[in-house]
Amino acid sequence: MSKRIAALSFAIVAAGLAACAGRDASQAGGNSYALPSFSKDVAIVATLPKDTIGEELPTEGIGTVDDTYWKATLGGFTQTNYAQALGFPPGTKVTVMNLSKDLNHTLDVVKKIKGPPAKFPMNPTLSTMAHGNGILGKGYASGVIVWGQSVTATLSHAGTYLIGCAFHYKEGMHTVLVVKTGATPGPEGTPPAR
Repeated sequence: MSKRIAALSFAIVAAGLAACAGRDASQAGGNSYALPSFSKDVAIVATLPKDTIGEELPTEGIGTVDDTYWKATLGGFTQTNYAQALGFPPGTKVTVMNLSKDLNHTLDVVKKIKGPPAKFPMNPTLSTMAHGNGILGKGYASGVIVWGQSVTATLSHAGTYLIGCAFHYKEGMHTVLVVKTGATPGPEGTPPAR
């Protein structure tokens, strides 16, 4: 496949990702997200729209981060490119986008905490059924988010939440979500080794 055709194909995929989130990929305030490439000579960067949480298994590309503030390894969730703690102001309506090419995921609130350290329970009970009527808080579960699809949730309740994927929690797919005025995402990790 020529580089021109590959670039056009990826541009269409990037537009599709933006459409899934209900926003234009060129919208100000978005974050870059590197799309996988079928050719080692072509690198395409799309935009993860503002107020979007991207999720995928850490080994698929988001990786993990050893977050010194939270004293925990975080993985599988991002607001930018790679794994990180998440941060949004209260009242934000977020889009949770499954970035995986072939795996379903969830975004479940594991528990609410007061602050660091983030102590993730060994075997939490996480649901694949939606709970919380689209309002993220204690007991919230997104339900199954099919690969390439998204759901929305409103961050109505300020607090600090441990979140995880019901399917891949034991594979390191969990992070911290801070909902408070002025909250921003934490430092990014690095991509997994290829």
